[in-house]
Amino acid sequence: MELILISGMSGSGKSVALHLLEDAGYYCVDNLPVAMLTVLVGLLETENIHKVAVAIDARAGNGINLLPDKLEKLLALKVHPVFLFLHAKDETLLKRYSESRRRHPLAEENLTLLESIHREREMLTPISDLGHRIDTSDLKANALREWVRQFIEIEPGQGLTLMFESFGFKHGIPLDADLVFDVRCLPNPHYVPELRALTGKDQPVIDFLDAEAAVGRMQADITRFVADWLPAYVRDNRNYLTVAIGCTGGQHRSVYLAEALARHFAGEARVLVRHRTLAGS
Repeated sequence: MELILISGMSGSGKSVALHLLEDAGYYCVDNLPVAMLTVLVGLLETENIHKVAVAIDARAGNGINLLPDKLEKLLALKVHPVFLFLHAKDETLLKRYSESRRRHPLAEENLTLLESIHREREMLTPISDLGHRIDTSDLKANALREWVRQFIEIEPGQGLTLMFESFGFKHGIPLDADLVFDVRCLPNPHYVPELRALTGKDQPVIDFLDAEAAVGRMQADITRFVADWLPAYVRDNRNYLTVAIGCTGGQHRSVYLAEALARHFAGEARVLVRHRTLAGS
């Protein structure tokens, strides 16, 4: 069975992800009590339903704490779920609720919206590191759909997935980063008029950065660090490792290095590359 679990903060995009999976042919279940997870899997297998997506969130109450045990039982049944945990910054969630005028699922008469968000975040903390975290703070719906689609294509249970993600410090450090490298000290193509509107994926920018010795040294240092420590993350049974590369705007230097690092490690691990600022533009 291909089982994808979606969890995370209300307002972080779980419905967007679930709708994408439904369109991709998955049998989707929203707001399933965690205690019913293994029961559901068993029932669907008897019905020969082999592509399943399940959304689990804080509405499950204290039952959310049962998830680690349920994941162990699924592995014993030879089911290797892909688990995506979506989250976003408080200010982003506040803005989304203000725009949609929806009621937070944990809202009570004596709690403000912000207090409800904090309560939910606290409830979900025990499961937030069980899968791959996606910070949707600066993502449009189309970008989130594309990132989720990438994970549909990953075969579960086959080791660590290495993610290289570019971002701009002026937009904040992504919440889903495991390792963060600051490359703002490198020569900036932004100050070259003919390169300003381009990105680190465009050949003129690539040529400019290729010619800078400091860029090569930085790339070599990051490559060496990741290569040295990657076996330790594998031994730690990590399924995903997100390496975030940040420059000022997230358009040139970080994009260039994320692409270069992804190419280097493509033969050593399953590699994905993301460009947060470009995805949000």
